[in-house]
Order: sequence, then C-alpha cells, then structure tokens
Amino acid sequence: MIDWKQVNEYAGKGNPDPPRRVEKSEEEWKQDLTDEQFYVTRKHGTERPGTGEYCESHQPGLYACVCCGTELFDSTEKFESASGWPSFTESVADNVIKYEEDYSHGMQRIEVLCNVCDAHLGHVFPDGPKPTGLRYCVNSASLQLIKKAD
Repeated sequence: MIDWKQVNEYAGKGNPDPPRRVEKSEEEWKQDLTDEQFYVTRKHGTERPGTGEYCESHQPGLYACVCCGTELFDSTEKFESASGWPSFTESVADNVIKYEEDYSHGMQRIEVLCNVCDAHLGHVFPDGPKPTGLRYCVNSASLQLIKKAD
C-alpha cells in the first residue's frame, strides 16, 4: 500500500516500471478520444468540478484509463470527498500510476498519470481517509467504468 511518503519519492526520484506501454501520435489520440477526453488526458486539462460522469457514481466495478484501458482504481476505494471530482484512496496496483511534481497555476502538487500511456488523470493529496491517507482526485473524462457482472 502506497502512502504519502512513497508518493513523494516516486514523484522526485522516478516511478515503478509500468506493466506495459502504449504510445500513439497526437493525431491517433485525437481520433480515439472525444474532444473533452483529449483535452483532459493529453493536454493536462481539468473538467469543471461537479460535472464529471463519475462524480456521483456508486456502481461497482473497475475504473480504467479511457486512453489505453489499463485498470487503475476499484470502485470499493472510491469515496465522497466533496471536491467535485471522483476520489479514490488507492490504485489497484502500485505500478499503474505515475507521479510527477506539478508546479503549474502557482501551486505545488503531485500530478497522477496513467503509467502505461501517460494520460493525465488528476492529482493526489495527503488528506484522504485511512488507511492510506491519500485522495486521488481524478477527472471523470480520464476514466471508463468497467462494471462488475451481477
């Protein structure tokens, strides 16, 4: 289980090797994604708070990267953070998320990306619930829900 100290180490010293790599040209990504998905994932954009498809979603399943299909978060780790974006306490595996220092917009944050295709997902903060204490604040546009079978 990753904690805030490990997140900072990854962001500063390098991330674990991804399970695989997916690389495409900008034109290929544009063809595969909606305009909003492309803006968020490939241009490091942010959807307006409270507008994302998965903000209020409580369906069981796995949340995968909309770009490459890599499973990132389990719905059982999703919680209501009142931030305006879907929030999770941890990823499904330590090597599916990439952490990078982000000094944009006059802030110091840690950006989270898909470690397989480098899609921007959102940011991680140290103000989440136990046991990890982490809050992965993720754009809905960067995710696709893979629903669990009944």
